[in-house]
Amino acid sequence: MANWFGLDRLFVAASRKALNSWVSPDVHTENLADLKLDPNKPVCYVLQSPSLSNALLVDRETQQLGLPRALKPMDTHLFREDQSFFYLTQEASSQSAAKNRFEYADRFVRLVEAVRQNPELDVQLVPVTILWGRSPDKEESLFKILFSDSWSSPGAIKQLATVVLNGKSTLVKFGSPLLVRSLMADDMSESLALRKIARVLRVHFRRQREMAIGPDLSHRRTLMNSILQSGAVRTAIHEESVEKQLPPEAIEEKAREYVNEIAADYAYPVIRSLSLLLNWLWTRLYDGVEVHHFEEVTKMASDYEIIYTPCHRSHIDYLLLSYVIHDRGLMPPHIAAGANLNIPVVGPILRRGGAFFLRRSFKGNNLYAAVFTEYLHLITTKGFPIEYFIEGGRSRTGRLLPPKGGMLAMTVKSYMRDSTRPIAFIPTYIGYERLMEGSTYIGELRGKAKQQESLASVVMAARKIEKIFGKVHLSFGEPILLDDILEQENPGWKKQQWDVEAKLPWVNRSVSKLANQINTNINSTAVINPITLLSLVLLSTPNHAIDEDVLVRQLELYQQLALRLPYSNKIEVTHMAPVNIVSYGVQLKAIQRVKHPLGDLVCVADNQAVFLTYFRNNILHLYIIPSLVACLVQQNGEIQREQLVRVISSLYPYLQSELFLGFDASEIESLVNRHVDTLTEFGLMTSENGTVNSPHPNTEAFAQLVVLGEAVKESMERYYMTITLLTQRGSGKVKQKQLEDLCSLLAQRLSVLYEFNSPEFFDKGIFRNFIETLKKVGFLRVDEEELLHFDERLINMAHQAHLVLRPEALNTILHITSVSDEEIASAMAQLEAKGKKKGQG
Repeated sequence: MANWFGLDRLFVAASRKALNSWVSPDVHTENLADLKLDPNKPVCYVLQSPSLSNALLVDRETQQLGLPRALKPMDTHLFREDQSFFYLTQEASSQSAAKNRFEYADRFVRLVEAVRQNPELDVQLVPVTILWGRSPDKEESLFKILFSDSWSSPGAIKQLATVVLNGKSTLVKFGSPLLVRSLMADDMSESLALRKIARVLRVHFRRQREMAIGPDLSHRRTLMNSILQSGAVRTAIHEESVEKQLPPEAIEEKAREYVNEIAADYAYPVIRSLSLLLNWLWTRLYDGVEVHHFEEVTKMASDYEIIYTPCHRSHIDYLLLSYVIHDRGLMPPHIAAGANLNIPVVGPILRRGGAFFLRRSFKGNNLYAAVFTEYLHLITTKGFPIEYFIEGGRSRTGRLLPPKGGMLAMTVKSYMRDSTRPIAFIPTYIGYERLMEGSTYIGELRGKAKQQESLASVVMAARKIEKIFGKVHLSFGEPILLDDILEQENPGWKKQQWDVEAKLPWVNRSVSKLANQINTNINSTAVINPITLLSLVLLSTPNHAIDEDVLVRQLELYQQLALRLPYSNKIEVTHMAPVNIVSYGVQLKAIQRVKHPLGDLVCVADNQAVFLTYFRNNILHLYIIPSLVACLVQQNGEIQREQLVRVISSLYPYLQSELFLGFDASEIESLVNRHVDTLTEFGLMTSENGTVNSPHPNTEAFAQLVVLGEAVKESMERYYMTITLLTQRGSGKVKQKQLEDLCSLLAQRLSVLYEFNSPEFFDKGIFRNFIETLKKVGFLRVDEEELLHFDERLINMAHQAHLVLRPEALNTILHITSVSDEEIASAMAQLEAKGKKKGQG
């Protein structure tokens, strides 16, 4: 091996001077406090492979951080070495290579032997990872990217170019110290001790590099052959060969085509190039990208297979999440993208950036399903972080969509096959202040054909609206460990033998529980930004207009509620003052100020009301309980706390299912009482001797209570409409699909006639979710003919509506749902014809 420090002292001194003047790395110091170096034990730093520049850099950084110097002697009365570091990987000699023998650094061998021979001696090994060109926020040149760190070891010339080009964009990470004595047994031989300690260090360096630039899976042909030779794919090839009476070679070629269609072709230089492009894009489009709670991801990345499961609001989500992860020093995930994005020019770039493509449905194509499942298993077990959207598509309403379990089920089954590396799901909230695809979403909700999803459509949408997008927020939620979910459903499952292809009820329950928990955790890390707050307030006012001073006080009330009674410890609330929130909304053209001699008014800007429902729905779940408390108190004038708790407890399962609320049913009583106490403290109600009273109708407090209570009204109106339709038709008279269609049609009519025409109000998926929850709690059952049956409990639930809804709202719903059987039959026929025409188109 080359002995760098046997070189002329002048050369080393000159190299040190040049490095000190040119290189300014990003040193990850967040773990230095955890180093806890013992001053009574010598410290030896471990570098992965021979490099003079790395040794000089570590020496400089240890000096600046006040740590023992790397190039100074290790000198105790028990042990002495000229320098305090060694390289783990050596340059293999021809003799050792011929014997296929691993060669250890002489200093490494000596210190292990010294610890073995002297019971009083121990040495602290501190692994140091250096990644040249891995400080994304400082990257400026595509040329530099070619000379950044990868899995291949650079030669001396390339290393020199790397230092020159990337000296100011380099990452240095100090690992936690390892005690030599703790890594070997007392009776362990020298060779065995060296092998064990080297293995631990190699694992550390590999994980650090995987976290930053991903696993070494560069040979795509090897990956393809591994998939094609797997048992599941071979079985699928054989079965299709028999079924279609084609030679196995022809079916294997089709499977090979599927692999090419699906698999990413990950190229780190492309990732780095995209990072430069995206940095320019965010600067141009947004006022900033704010990231919350990422530190938990960093802590888990080295020990867990990370699967990011963000909400899906825009095509920008793909790019944004990868950019943020890369910008913070971790490897961008492989992203499950729809096959519709695999288009010329764009598709290959995304594929090289880590995207893998999947079709909307695997139904009827067992070979494709086997290939895709095996590919997912391979990249999961190889340690690649993965990202997919469990909602199945972008939300058109701003609410989280009911999760689809397909990708989750495949992930769970993959883990059951190989559970050596634990899996952590990272629910991620993404919040915008303006949305590129907004007009497209509104059109689709109103019945227009869904536009073909593509990045080109995003670009076209961006050209049609002013480029005022405000800020974007990414908030990383509480991780969910797959082991915990599986153990809850089947304790000790790892000790049992499973056929993962069999239909196992406990696995299905685990997938369902996991999916629901992901959505719940996404909502538990939401960000209350200025636009969501303005939307929540203004859409709860008559004509969507309000006195500016009153608006400011209402905004302050909502901020204080979120701070005093936080939905969770991960919720972020804008620190912007209410007065500035109003100005900010005007700046983003979401609202407009109307001058008036008696005081300025604020109203929703022209044609923005429907768009603002999207942003209101981003945080509606955070205020649904205080809104329901306010609604019940204001509507009834006075109400017993006991009755307040009882009514909210009875409604909670439906709100929880619709909004993925994170509270357990057992918490509702305490939750309601805390809100009553806080709203009483704010002066919005009074409470005495178990009775809660509304303020006088002519007071400002009453007006604030009315606005707060409006947020829950739409949900209550939908629930009452569904129950009214059911009870009017009668038990066993209507099928679920017919009921969903009819509810949507009548809600659309109600929205046009009596509310502002918001397509979110008559979203069929919300009605479907409510009906499913009624079935889940036992208020509805389905017979063999798929007809819905109910009993007195549903009728009693309808009778409670007067506690929540105003008499005029109840009468309106009763009137609009009073349709004859002939009218229903006609409407259903029209819907069916429309559906057939759409399908033919």
